[in-house]
Amino acid sequence: MNRAKKPLVLILCTGNSCRSHMAEGILRAAAGDLLNVQSAGSKPAGYVHPLAIKALEEIGIDISGHHSKHMDEFLTQEVGIVITVCGNADQACPMFPGQLQRHHWGFDDPAHATGTEAEQMLVFRRVRDEIKMVFEAYAAGRRDSIAQLEVG
Repeated sequence: MNRAKKPLVLILCTGNSCRSHMAEGILRAAAGDLLNVQSAGSKPAGYVHPLAIKALEEIGIDISGHHSKHMDEFLTQEVGIVITVCGNADQACPMFPGQLQRHHWGFDDPAHATGTEAEQMLVFRRVRDEIKMVFEAYAAGRRDSIAQLEVG
């Protein structure tokens, strides 16, 4: 199988500051050799939430170099898979050129967490762990599919 061009997976959220960046970092770590993983938002916040960066740093994934992007930046690219991680992005999501699949896996927005930083981190960790479970399973499924194609 020709892996020269990795399918573009676009992970969308409204603000592109927390959930979509955590999902991007986790999926890139789990399947970056198979997929070109990017994230964007329908109304980008203009920054990546520092506690999202910290939550991923705790599991050995560095997203400190990420930046908030608008989903329109990808309208001219061939997006193979769109994954929305919040309800608003799912509703606002356009069809992208070449889009073959669309998934919606909603997660709570940790940016709405209140209290001390320690209390907010509990929410960020919970959402990170939920995202990690779903996106690592997705990556494992992609690997299984490719392995079956190569054997068959």
